[in-house]
Amino acid sequence: MRSFEELERLHGQALADLAGALTTSALETWEDGYLGRKGQITLQARRVGQMPKEDRPAFGRRVNEVKQMLQGAYDARLEEIRRGELSRQLADEAIDITLPGRPVIPGHLHLTTQALRELYSIFAKMGFEVYEAPDVELEAYNFDLLNIPEYHPARDMWDTFWVQDAGEGGDRRLLRTHTSPGQIRAMRERYPEPIRVILPGKCYRYEQITVRSEHQFYQLEGLAVGRGITMTDLIGTIQQWARLYYGPDRSVRIRSSYFPFTEPSIEADIDCILCHGEGCAVCKYSGWLEIAGAGMVQPVVLQNGGYDPDEWSGFAFGFGVERPAMQKYGVKDIRWYYGNDLRFLRQF
Repeated sequence: MRSFEELERLHGQALADLAGALTTSALETWEDGYLGRKGQITLQARRVGQMPKEDRPAFGRRVNEVKQMLQGAYDARLEEIRRGELSRQLADEAIDITLPGRPVIPGHLHLTTQALRELYSIFAKMGFEVYEAPDVELEAYNFDLLNIPEYHPARDMWDTFWVQDAGEGGDRRLLRTHTSPGQIRAMRERYPEPIRVILPGKCYRYEQITVRSEHQFYQLEGLAVGRGITMTDLIGTIQQWARLYYGPDRSVRIRSSYFPFTEPSIEADIDCILCHGEGCAVCKYSGWLEIAGAGMVQPVVLQNGGYDPDEWSGFAFGFGVERPAMQKYGVKDIRWYYGNDLRFLRQF
């Protein structure tokens, strides 16, 4: 009988302690102390084997009844405490509906997209239409057909992102290193008509990133093919573009250069807007910034496009999009374009 009295005493004590538990952590302690593996009620169940045989069934039943009642009381108390804690948390974190809402800043076009659209408009005034070519290009279009032979340094693995090896009788694919492959595609598609197109798109080169150069960037290529086109037409087009884009007072400098797909070749510079010609990191402290490479279309390239160089002539030019926009808008680091810093992007 003493064991029954001890069990009832523990039952009463457990209910009293449960009523005094005010937090979930206190409930966990209570559960371990009474219903856990080494809890007091659990230990009472293990005493059944030590009792007289005639008392074992009754004591075992009573232990199970007490354990079930305490488990039910524990579950109810746990739910009650959780509701209270949640109510306090909601009260502490209540939203003041009288506060004004946070303004939603509307999105806008990226600076590069704005620059591209402005360039489209400028060249549309000069009779150029937009022609789009693929980013993933065939080796032949990117190099061979543009008079860039296999031994040319532009094919070096450190300059080009190759995406597919050549299969049997196939052609390797790569991420285009310039927009010039579009010249061949445009000529082969438009022959035998005259051509006046611009070819915008992203280019990819395995290069070091600096304040003035990125490993992936936008370029805009221009191509005009017709009868009687001369270098004077090319220089006039570049000067007109520079003045429409940068303003009528911008100085343009033309100097000779070399490109395998043009002959003769030139480069066009403008006086650096950022430093006003005094020299800075963007213009390499020269006071001039290169804005375009250009030249008369090489006869071999014309022929690869389907045009007879004895009857047809043409010019081509190409320039980056981000770098001219740097000059126009006073951006001193090309890396800011794609750094996703809203403090920069919201300025434009």
